[in-house]
Amino acid sequence: MPISPPYFETVAIPPDRSLHVFDRRLPEFPFNWHYHPEFELTLTVNSRGLCFVGDHVGPYNDGDLVLIAPNLPHAFQSQNLIEIAGDHRAIVCWFTSDWITSLIGLVPELSPVTPLLAQARRGLRFGAQTSAQLRDRILQLGQIDSVDQVIAFQAILATLSGSTDRVPLASGEVTVSEMPRDRARMQKVLDHLHAHYDEPVRLAPLCDLVHLTESQLQRIFKRSARMSISAYVLQLRLGRACQMLMQTDSPVGLIATECGFSDAADFARRFRNARNMTPTAFRTAIRGQELKSVPKRGRSVRQSPQT
Repeated sequence: MPISPPYFETVAIPPDRSLHVFDRRLPEFPFNWHYHPEFELTLTVNSRGLCFVGDHVGPYNDGDLVLIAPNLPHAFQSQNLIEIAGDHRAIVCWFTSDWITSLIGLVPELSPVTPLLAQARRGLRFGAQTSAQLRDRILQLGQIDSVDQVIAFQAILATLSGSTDRVPLASGEVTVSEMPRDRARMQKVLDHLHAHYDEPVRLAPLCDLVHLTESQLQRIFKRSARMSISAYVLQLRLGRACQMLMQTDSPVGLIATECGFSDAADFARRFRNARNMTPTAFRTAIRGQELKSVPKRGRSVRQSPQT
């Protein structure tokens, strides 16, 4: 199965709204590897499958709650329903950096949200206690008027900022901060890297793209992304490698080449440093999880939320 680079998704937040809440209900969640410049808070309902965030690949379950920062590649791919008569469901809340930054500036009581958003650069999963506490409130967001929705969402963010059961997902930050003066050119650089991460990293084409010198580009990228361009590309390559290991039977050496690594040994070393296991061990572990998650035919499966 061919694996594509993450695509840029346009999120349409209405101009008269502070956030957009979408109740997604589908017979299955296909693998849509994408990124966008908005924050995303997702609650999964009646669904189990695999969650991809940066270079993280792991199971998600009914009631899981995940916060994803701008431009962090991610996807949710369903495997099994909890109640087989229903649909896979996800409540997705999108909001912009500009809006939440302005709101925090106006409401000092929301200042604890700032470190929460910074931690979301790696993606955050919240534990069963926080997810259960917020489940009904998030489910109701799409059923209330816009004013009550904004008030309720601020309270949700405040609860998330005080949680002690959140854990990061990706091994490193693979997103950029929303800096108005650099946003347009950084987005051009990101789009280029996401489309060409399997090729050798060359600064000259990037510099031509955004009309900067190499030193200017490296300085702006590191200031915005909090990592070098080469480190960012490594995260993208590892993320794609995880997908290919799970979704294809391609040999490890071929995956190394298609993901842009110099050779299989280089790939294995970098993969082991990031995930504390070899690529082959990762493939075996992930496929073992898939087999365990398949329910017996004709029966619905109930399972407590993933912690």
